[in-house]
Amino acid sequence: MSYVGPDFDPPQPRRRRGRALTVAAAALVPGALLGWVMYEAMGDSADPDGSGNAAVRPSDTAPTISATSDDKPPGPTPTDDPTADSTSAPSAPAASGSLKGKVVVIDPGHNPNNFQHTTEINRKVNIGTNWKECDTTGTSTNDGYTEAKFTLDVAHRLRTLLQEQGATVKFTQDGDRSWGPCVDERAEIGNKAHADAVVSIHADGASAGQRGFHVILPGKVDEGAANTGPIVAPSRDLGERIAGSFVRVTGSAPSNYVGAGTGLVTRKDLGGLNLSTVPKVFIECGNMRDSKDAAQLTNGAWRQKAARGISDGIVSFLRG
Repeated sequence: MSYVGPDFDPPQPRRRRGRALTVAAAALVPGALLGWVMYEAMGDSADPDGSGNAAVRPSDTAPTISATSDDKPPGPTPTDDPTADSTSAPSAPAASGSLKGKVVVIDPGHNPNNFQHTTEINRKVNIGTNWKECDTTGTSTNDGYTEAKFTLDVAHRLRTLLQEQGATVKFTQDGDRSWGPCVDERAEIGNKAHADAVVSIHADGASAGQRGFHVILPGKVDEGAANTGPIVAPSRDLGERIAGSFVRVTGSAPSNYVGAGTGLVTRKDLGGLNLSTVPKVFIECGNMRDSKDAAQLTNGAWRQKAARGISDGIVSFLRG
């Protein structure tokens, strides 16, 4: 999901804050602090290839985290095999207990068929603060592996993990629609399901050299049909837990181009968040336009880790 698109205006530069919120300090996810420390020991995070693409440098109070892991091997040979998870490192077990009675809505970003329905997806919908296009086609790797294919694959893996914990899992789309749904309908699906948590899965389309994941949190909006006040705090809790477990399980570092090294970004321009009445976050699992991130995103074993990282965060949030 590129920031250049109908539902993703280019983010404005962030001012440094004296109290930069980091996932490591949240202490909400077991093992997250260890992940941060490991990354801090691995080197600098900003603009490792000297390209000048690191738009946002970590603040003085945020940890310095290696976003490239250049000294680490790339891992297994990239594959689209959905069962290729045997090489994934086992994550810490989730806390005991059942998620029976809990409802999780998974929103696989974009629809594989959107590119055939440009008229429909370009239709404007009201997102509370503005009018935006219904949806976009999403991005892809330089080799043509699409974001829509990636999001569905991770969504399927995530559903299996959550169902094993007893949760009821619903999708906003499963490649079974000719296009869409629009961003307002995606929010409505989670609302009508009275979901305990909603996660929208994406991969970014930023410039080469810009690497890492980030979780997008809803900002406080009260305009038109949008009123995020009641969900801002629980959504942040959800997002912090997902970010902490994602870095621990996948070994990926937080984004080196947004979020000032925290892996967290707050936005008010996304209809899927603005119109939600239940806790919801987006996760950009990596940058499809960077060759090193793309090697992970196209690897079935890594996608299993990504699903596990997201799942562990959701489970932690739902169990409190």
